[in-house]
Amino acid sequence: MTDAITVYHNPGCSKSRRLVEILAESAVPFELYHYLEERPDVDELRRVMSCLGYDDPRRMIRTKELAAVSGADLDSADADHLLKAMAQHPELIERPIVIRAGAAAGRSKAIGSSSSPYRL
Repeated sequence: MTDAITVYHNPGCSKSRRLVEILAESAVPFELYHYLEERPDVDELRRVMSCLGYDDPRRMIRTKELAAVSGADLDSADADHLLKAMAQHPELIERPIVIRAGAAAGRSKAIGSSSSPYRL
């Protein structure tokens, strides 16, 4: 397994920009995955969800934008529908997400904290 760090990055997100600053200041090598441009497919989103230890895509989706962007109802949509909506509308992905050696931390996990499974 590789120790490469990949950051699912949205330059328009202040938390994502701050994470990139922290990594750069720490001289930790990392790669940026501009998910708004590169648009992950459903299989990639499933992989990320698995790395995060999530069994429900609702934990990695920006719920307030869901209905407006995709027309999906968060409560009634199944996992496949939500993942398809995220693949079609990557702006729904909650960020930042950091993946390293098959493990990940996202905004709902404290990236870099001592209690996180992922520390810088």
